[in-house]
Amino acid sequence: MVEEKQVIIVADDEKSNRVLLNELLKDRYRIILAKDGKQALARAQEFLPDLILLDVIMPVMDGHETIKMLKNDDKTRNIPVIFISGLDSTEDEQTGLDLGAADYISKPFHPAIVEARVRNHLRSVRQRRLLERLAHIDGLTEIPNRRSFEQSLEKEWFRCMRSKAPVSIIMVDVDYFKLYNDHYGHTAGDCVLRKVALGLSKSLNRSCDIVARYGGEEFVALLPDTEIDGGKMIAEAMRATVESLDLTHCKSNIFEKVTISIGGATEIPPSESFGEKLLNKADQMLYKAKETGRNRVVWYEE
Repeated sequence: MVEEKQVIIVADDEKSNRVLLNELLKDRYRIILAKDGKQALARAQEFLPDLILLDVIMPVMDGHETIKMLKNDDKTRNIPVIFISGLDSTEDEQTGLDLGAADYISKPFHPAIVEARVRNHLRSVRQRRLLERLAHIDGLTEIPNRRSFEQSLEKEWFRCMRSKAPVSIIMVDVDYFKLYNDHYGHTAGDCVLRKVALGLSKSLNRSCDIVARYGGEEFVALLPDTEIDGGKMIAEAMRATVESLDLTHCKSNIFEKVTISIGGATEIPPSESFGEKLLNKADQMLYKAKETGRNRVVWYEE
């Protein structure tokens, strides 16, 4: 798999500097050019780069004003900025760093120094993003973890509250999983959880839908802007997909294959709630699905 190039915005009013930096860095990175601070801001909003190389003295909006606006915007405040400037006094460098710049390179710059500093900062960006991603991914199944689900639920809950759109939640439990582990061993059990997670994920159709590992053999799915009928349809697709995996489970009390039980619930978010009640309703329906035979979908009906 070819790794996607990291994105750098080069903002400088002198064309010769833009051309030089573009030629220096374009083989390793995707370069977006800007001729002033205002253009740099617009392109930062559009492309959300990994790094910005920013001249200080520019027309329309200088580098100091540009970085202030970048740092005051939630969308761009974490993008590292390196000032490249003809102002090379200690005071000028301190001003840039105090405004939030990650580094300061004086003109005329040495290409090898620019390359090295850009490389070091972008390595840090890649490592930070990897750590952020790992903090939200379940280590075993490689799908979102419970923390990631809870953050997505909060975000989508308030969005749907504003638009008066329904939210559906699906709770999933692997049937008789303890018996599976006891008979086949935990390594085989881990393999089943990975396959079930993949099957559940493939049952989703939209980027806004997520399925997460909730804990143990339990999974949860969040379906914003989804009515009851749509939620039921996806839940049934999940159930059928796992059954079709054809994973032998000779200790199951209902079927000699790995199956899942599903509970679901739908509501338009009321202003006084934060999603816990809907989650509890889905959990109650999961319990009912297990109580009434397993390998089935039970949906909450008012």
